Amino acid sequence: MKNGLKVVTIGGGSSYTPELVDGFIKRAGSLPVRELVLVDIPDGEEKLRIVGALARRMTSRAGVDIEIKLSLDRRDALRGADFVTTQLRVGQLRARELDESIPLKHGVLGQETNGAGGMFKAFRTIPVMLDIAEDIRELCPDAWLINFTNPSGMVTEALFRYSPLEKVIGLCNGPIHLERGVAKLLGVAQERVKIFFAGLNHMVFGLSVTLDGETINGRLIEEITSGKRTEPMKNVTDVSYCPEFYRSLGVLMCPYHNYYFKKDQMLAEALRQFNEGRIRAREVMRLESELFDMYRDESLDVKPEALESRGGAYYSDAACRLIESIHLDRRDIQPVDTRNNGAIAGIDDDSVVEISSVITKNGPVPLNVGKLPIAVNGIVQQIKTFERLTVEAAVDGDYEKAILALTLNPLTPSDEVAKRVVDELLDAHREYLPKMACNKDKL
Repeated sequence: MKNGLKVVTIGGGSSYTPELVDGFIKRAGSLPVRELVLVDIPDGEEKLRIVGALARRMTSRAGVDIEIKLSLDRRDALRGADFVTTQLRVGQLRARELDESIPLKHGVLGQETNGAGGMFKAFRTIPVMLDIAEDIRELCPDAWLINFTNPSGMVTEALFRYSPLEKVIGLCNGPIHLERGVAKLLGVAQERVKIFFAGLNHMVFGLSVTLDGETINGRLIEEITSGKRTEPMKNVTDVSYCPEFYRSLGVLMCPYHNYYFKKDQMLAEALRQFNEGRIRAREVMRLESELFDMYRDESLDVKPEALESRGGAYYSDAACRLIESIHLDRRDIQPVDTRNNGAIAGIDDDSVVEISSVITKNGPVPLNVGKLPIAVNGIVQQIKTFERLTVEAAVDGDYEKAILALTLNPLTPSDEVAKRVVDELLDAHREYLPKMACNKDKL
């Protein structure tokens, strides 16, 4: 084996990158990353330089022998990679602002990974990710592709269905955030808490929660419904559920369920903020500006605590833990986005699910669930239908299928609303979706 691993991070100029660097530093004794190549597009060159300089100061301070390289040439960077991580945003934060604000104008929730916003982020992202997959096939065919780009479940689904790659894993920080939050609520060390996850990305449930091996679903739900909280996510409004509903449900929810089970409340709050000129994309723009002001400071040589205000807190725990477990064939259990392969009954084997899996050198092996509880099976199936149709529409540029997909999403009140939202979002993102725009114009 060559001396150490080469990791290529596409979207390397992201404000998240110090999380990743911090994770590699902490694992330097067990994960021999010797070369980290941060790749971005020309429009992101300034941020790439700033993040790269901080990364070099971080590794220097830590005394860790990781060579940090910067590149605007993706193909050149990929040659010989062992792992490729993706954390890109096609259209940058301006596109996210449109994804969030345009649906709200039509009285529909706008959120970057759910509903119409998530669908159009998938439309812009999937073609780019398929191009990246072709480059990986040609230039580093043995590399693992670890995708953190949202919507992670749909992007991973597209990669498995329409790219030549098999060594693909999708990843989200949501499950690890939830596990940390439960430990904090209980006042115990995180390693004592284990959650068995199953479902879809941002529609995942904690089917079983254990403390020191003892199942505590009932106790935990009582704690939550009595007013205690797991740590809220920075990008999702916190809400309360009535005890009767949550006790009968019997499984742990993630914050993104609020958009579906508290739809009216979440929409009202989003509209209130929107009418005040506040949406999450603008808040993220402000946070990123502040973070990059910090990153420019040449005296900064550690990951700043303020980075946790971004929605990607604990990204390094998820991404670096996964890479380490593959490299070492650890066979520990982690929640990832991967092919179902029979783990969840009623979902096609070749569909992507988010599920606790044994992580091996050959990839994740999802743990068998059987049938999901009837209370959650229906909405998981409905969202999976939306995801599959969205992926097909993204790959084919199919305008009519986009309307069908959005109509079938639980956040959309009717096909007429779906059409109006799709039309306006497509016009707003036309430069990134020329095939779909052309197909619409032909009708």
